[in-house]
Amino acid sequence: MRRLFILSCMLFCLNAPAAFAAADAVKQKGDFKGVKLVEIPKWFKSSFLNIKEDIEEAAESGKRVMVYFHQNGCPYCAKLVNENFKDKRIVDYMATHFDAVDINMWGDREVVTVDDKTLNEKSYSASRKVWFTPTILFFDEKGKVVLRINGYYPKDKFLIALQYAAEKKENQLSFSEYYKQFATAQKPGKLTVESFFAKPEYNLAKLKQDSKPLAILFEQANCKACDNFHKVSLQDKDTVEILKQFNIVQLDRWSDTPVIDLDGKSTTAKKLASKLGVTFAPYAVLYDKGTEVIRIEAFLKSFHVQSVFDYVLSGGYKKETSFQRYLEHRADAIRDKGKTVDIWK
Repeated sequence: MRRLFILSCMLFCLNAPAAFAAADAVKQKGDFKGVKLVEIPKWFKSSFLNIKEDIEEAAESGKRVMVYFHQNGCPYCAKLVNENFKDKRIVDYMATHFDAVDINMWGDREVVTVDDKTLNEKSYSASRKVWFTPTILFFDEKGKVVLRINGYYPKDKFLIALQYAAEKKENQLSFSEYYKQFATAQKPGKLTVESFFAKPEYNLAKLKQDSKPLAILFEQANCKACDNFHKVSLQDKDTVEILKQFNIVQLDRWSDTPVIDLDGKSTTAKKLASKLGVTFAPYAVLYDKGTEVIRIEAFLKSFHVQSVFDYVLSGGYKKETSFQRYLEHRADAIRDKGKTVDIWK
């Protein structure tokens, strides 16, 4: 018995370091912060998620349908609900002009599409290429998407988007052209330039052939969101480490700065921005070997800025077509190293 006891002790001692190391690894997994939970507003339509029928019912009342894609814990969705959907101007305008329907990006409720296909929420979201939440689609009376918002828009800009869809402007001009009418007159000023940004002259056709991926970053002078992007996201060493591995061409969205576009044609920053449909600042279009991969089209904080760029840099888009799944995997990998992930920092 004593020999058995000694042998057991020896085996424990031999295995103890590995056991303690495993336990320590579990303890050292980084925290996950920034998750925010909200409920869908009560004034949203109680829909059976037959989108075709919803559109027909809305049309009978002189309204259009707005479909809001969300996911649990999304802080950008929480900002939309807590700020935009509680603003009286927005709520009153939506009540007059829209029937609002919600879709859980990962949900299992049955959805009937405009072409009478039956999918669950998750498959429907994938079919609509929903990469960010919130994503909002505005449908016309025939079931065509007339405006799409990928991400969070501040209240004033969101109201302009509502007006564009409600007033049926889609056959007259693009949303970027419509929004320009409401944009604050540009005051003289300079963009904040980072040392690792590409220097003029801007030849995108040449840069797309480089081994580095390409990012076209549109900003504008006297832009609070642009200033915040530089003061917060671009002061984060992890963000900078990723962005330095890109050719980043920074352009003033409203300027006549000469640019050679991806096809080798002469244009200007202003014309290129209009061609690409730029409606937000800062706005980024990311390419790998000349092919567009993903865009930043709305308000994002540091973790998601990093993740969009890393999605291209790492080649993650080739393995994972769902950007949200890529985000999960990236967050887990960072936390496994003992680092905290704060998606709302």
